[in-house]
Amino acid sequence: MKIAFISDIHGNADALDAVLQDIDAQQADKILVLGDIAFRGPEPKRSIELVRNLNTDVIKGNADEWVVRGIKEGEVPDKARELMNKERDWTVSQLEKNDVDYLAGLPDHKQLEIDGISIQAFHATPDSLFKVVSPEADDTTIATNLLKKPADIYLYGHIHKSYVRTIKGKTVVNLGSVGLPFDGVTKASYAMVETENGSVSTTIRKVAYDVEKTIEKYHQSNYPNTDMMEKVIRQAAVQS
Repeated sequence: MKIAFISDIHGNADALDAVLQDIDAQQADKILVLGDIAFRGPEPKRSIELVRNLNTDVIKGNADEWVVRGIKEGEVPDKARELMNKERDWTVSQLEKNDVDYLAGLPDHKQLEIDGISIQAFHATPDSLFKVVSPEADDTTIATNLLKKPADIYLYGHIHKSYVRTIKGKTVVNLGSVGLPFDGVTKASYAMVETENGSVSTTIRKVAYDVEKTIEKYHQSNYPNTDMMEKVIRQAAVQS
């Protein structure tokens, strides 16, 4: 069985289109979405609609929570919070109430058992939408923060940097980001897990999409932080 795991779309519907086409070409049997669907991209509503039309399991990310209730003090640096709340308000202005209600009602984790392989999926950690566990973290840090419940494979998003590691005999996978990669690769990223007769393989796929088209949509939509987001999209890196 092939299962595609995607996350961190961030309103970049063009990148999501490309990923869904690639997933279809790979003949995946199932798709799971690990959060951060709409915030910080030029097409929040279309991104939500594409996800909802999948009729699949979707869990909540921190940016989905921000769309619902705004960004609280202490959740981001003080100098960024005012602008990010303007971005959040713009995002909400593009949505209908049922879109926001949909994000509010998402669960925060998913557990699967497929072909005898147990899978734990969450956005950041099993007990937080916000905590950062980086690819550079040591094995003990990753195990302490991510391997909280029994499973064979643990998958998460949030950090926008894909990796696959084996820790204490368990496979840990970060999907990277569909819409806002931070690894310097200007391609949409997702993970494919394939199981057969108790065996399992995990692959990170990087999918090309029209970056310039997405940047133009930021400009056309009068997004409140277009200059910075253009740099993030074009460089696939966090801007200080």
